[in-house]
Amino acid sequence: MDNWPKLAGGDGTLADKDPLKTVGSYFPYLSTVWDYAHRSMPFGNAGTLSVDETYAIVAYILYSNDLVEDDFVLSKENFLSVEMPNKDGFIVDDRPQTEYAEFSKPACMENCKDEVKITAEATVLDVTPNDPNDNAAPAPAAEAPAAEAAAPAETPAAEPAPVAMAAADPAQIAQGEKVFKQCKACHEIGDGAKNKVGPVLTGVVGRTAGMAEGFKYSPAMKDAGAGGLVWTHDTLDQYLRNPKGFVAKNKMAFAGLKTEGDIEAVIAYLNSFGQ
Repeated sequence: MDNWPKLAGGDGTLADKDPLKTVGSYFPYLSTVWDYAHRSMPFGNAGTLSVDETYAIVAYILYSNDLVEDDFVLSKENFLSVEMPNKDGFIVDDRPQTEYAEFSKPACMENCKDEVKITAEATVLDVTPNDPNDNAAPAPAAEAPAAEAAAPAETPAAEPAPVAMAAADPAQIAQGEKVFKQCKACHEIGDGAKNKVGPVLTGVVGRTAGMAEGFKYSPAMKDAGAGGLVWTHDTLDQYLRNPKGFVAKNKMAFAGLKTEGDIEAVIAYLNSFGQ
């Protein structure tokens, strides 16, 4: 689904040009799966799974990879009996003994080859010179006759003044920047920001929901925007508290912020990035 990695499948693909690395096809140890799930999942609410829930989820992932039967119950007693298909697919890193000494030799700086020649040309980019005049300096542009006066440029129409924003508290914005680190896995903001798993959030305050250019929104979010949802302080406040509750079936995986101060700080931080 979307950009989240697949956890099942890929059997026999590791030698392919584009292998599918899943728990079933790639992971050598089941303990890695259990530990990662228990420490880091669910996304946005890490560390909330109980031990029993983690065992159940790992068992379901094993079942999804056809590694156990549907009545299998995973526990600490039988954990080590589960043999992963790729358990022998990794090797010990012996590069310090076999390669580092070779790569640490003094580099050749001159007369390293008997012959130097062009072996390929970047013809698509047209950057390989084949004409001695290609690198010649361009001829100076002809000057316009002094008698010809340039026509006066038209006075451009005055652009509408930007909408004034309420004075922001720098300390609150700084706090919001820290809290926003929880969002950076999916969202970018500021100059040069691009859509990732989630849309760009530059200029989100005042924007109609589902309208970030180039991002593929869920039908639920597009419908919310078509229905008049605009990201204001109040709507962002409600959404950040409970994303799934405010816009049901949208793609946001984050569980929501729980602290009043964090919510206000993030809104202030978002508001500091205009269009």
